[in-house]
Amino acid sequence: MEPVPHIAIVDDHRDIRELVGKYLQQQGYRVTTVENGAALRRLLERGAPDLVVLDIMMPGEDGLTLCRELRAGPGSGVPIIFLTAKTDETDRVIGLELGADDYLTKPFSSRELLARIKAVLRRANSLPPQRSAVRVGSMRFDRWMLNLARRELQGADGVGVPLSTAEFRLLKVFVERPGMVLTRDQLLDLTVGREADPFDRSIDNQVSRLRRKIEADPKNPTIIQTYRGDGYSFVPEVCTL
Repeated sequence: MEPVPHIAIVDDHRDIRELVGKYLQQQGYRVTTVENGAALRRLLERGAPDLVVLDIMMPGEDGLTLCRELRAGPGSGVPIIFLTAKTDETDRVIGLELGADDYLTKPFSSRELLARIKAVLRRANSLPPQRSAVRVGSMRFDRWMLNLARRELQGADGVGVPLSTAEFRLLKVFVERPGMVLTRDQLLDLTVGREADPFDRSIDNQVSRLRRKIEADPKNPTIIQTYRGDGYSFVPEVCTL
């Protein structure tokens, strides 16, 4: 028998926590509801849930702050779905860039949240695991150093190389999974998530642009290798600093 997924709901509104929690329990999930970041930390000390439903607008520490902390700590790999009352896309974009897997705008239906949870868990379970711990620090490979906190790439001479948001996301995925052959669909899921188009082939273009920045000879790459029909693999050994 497969283990029952454990869902954590973080929202300062008691009515929302209880309503959503009761509904998910009726759907067969194990649910823990907490009201703030401090309670979430106590929960994480006992073990990471399988998914966190996280409200953005909370007094004190907001959801964006907690998402950033989750991605930098023991719960780095836990899928996150944001709840937001804002119609402005700014917070949603920031949340996705911080590593959230999906978002839902309030007011929402419990059935839609359930569908999002199922989709995110299905995608998370189908993706390859990370081989390198995710930390807000620096990771060294070949002659390069990638600072995850500042999103900066530096060469051995200390000179920085600018990365677009898409290039940074792609490089971060690679350095977290060295030696793995990642398909184009997996790379899309890991870099774009719910916005991914199954017919999107932009990954090939992103890999080409990234190669021009990190390969000594982009036409004969030694860092990102192509496996025709399968995808790409990040070859160098990666050290976390």
